[in-house]
Amino acid sequence: MVIKMKNTACFIRFYDSPVGRIALTSDGDSLTGLYIKNQTGYPGAESSINVSPVFLTVFKTAERWLDDYFSGIEPKTAPPISVSGTEFQKTVWDRLKLIPYGKTVTYGELAAEIAEKRGMKRMSAQAVGNAVGKNPVSIIVPCHRVIGSDGSLTGYNGGLEIKEKLLTVERGESI
Repeated sequence: MVIKMKNTACFIRFYDSPVGRIALTSDGDSLTGLYIKNQTGYPGAESSINVSPVFLTVFKTAERWLDDYFSGIEPKTAPPISVSGTEFQKTVWDRLKLIPYGKTVTYGELAAEIAEKRGMKRMSAQAVGNAVGKNPVSIIVPCHRVIGSDGSLTGYNGGLEIKEKLLTVERGESI
C-alpha cells in the first residue's frame, strides 16, 4: 500500500509476529516506523489493508531482522532508519540503539548519561521518558529495554505485556 503524505510516498507493509501484527513504514529507502498493533502511530483499519505488493529492500531487511529477533537470535544488520523528531528526541533514540541486546537501563541512567554528554549537571528522567515514548521505530530502536529505577517495567507505548514478551525473547525464553 502507498499513502501520500506531504508530497512524499509512504510505503506500508505488515509483519505478523509473536507479539501481534507489526506495521512497517518506509519512505522508499529507509524505515520510518515500526509499530506494534494498538501502539500510538499504528495505521488504522489494517483489516482492510493487504500486505504491500511493493518490493522494497528496506522491508526485506527489516523482516529478516525481525525473523532473527523473534527466533531468539541477536539480529546483526538493521535496516536503514530515517525518523523525524526534535534534536533531543533523536539524541535519546540514538542512545537507545546502544543498549546491548538482552540488557536494560533505567530512565534515570539514560538521563544522567545524556546530561553528562551535554555538559549538564542533571536532566529529568521524565523528559527522557517522554522522548523514549515517542520512538517511532520500536523494537529495532529498543525502547523496551528501558525500565523504572526500581527495576519495574514501566512506560511502554506498546503495552507492558508486550514489553515483557520482548525482554523474554532477549533472555532466550519462548513467549
